[in-house]
Amino acid sequence: MTGHVSPDAARALIGTETGISQWHTISQKQVDQFAETTGDFQFIHLDVERAKNETPFGGTIAHGYLTLSLLSMLGAEAGSVRLENTRITINYGLDKVRFLNPVRVGARIRARFVLLSIEEKNPGQFLLKNQATVEIEGQDKPAMIAESLSLAITTPAA
Repeated sequence: MTGHVSPDAARALIGTETGISQWHTISQKQVDQFAETTGDFQFIHLDVERAKNETPFGGTIAHGYLTLSLLSMLGAEAGSVRLENTRITINYGLDKVRFLNPVRVGARIRARFVLLSIEEKNPGQFLLKNQATVEIEGQDKPAMIAESLSLAITTPAA
């Protein structure tokens, strides 16, 4: 949405929505692959019939950490704030994550990003904090809200 901006221009965007991703359907195949990768084989994610009969979800749900792991892709797609002259951007971590609503397999999700802060950690290294809200299509309560941190490493302007 905002393209490549100076740190000062980015600071002017603090508190505003800077990007929104497209909708993405969560498939059982994705959930199965995530379970295989992480070793989390809890039946609520994998056994459709058992999850339908033994949980309040009506079927299988995505792992919370699967939803969290999609933030990188959703953020890149949303085109949120990117600093000019950035050579690389590094995932710096998370300050707060809350899983508020399970994502049922077959549901569509998207993420909204609000820039919370920007801080120059070292010369040419800027820490950006974004609030990411993962919405579930057709539901008022979001799946997840996270404060995501990224470190933009820039080169000096010519």
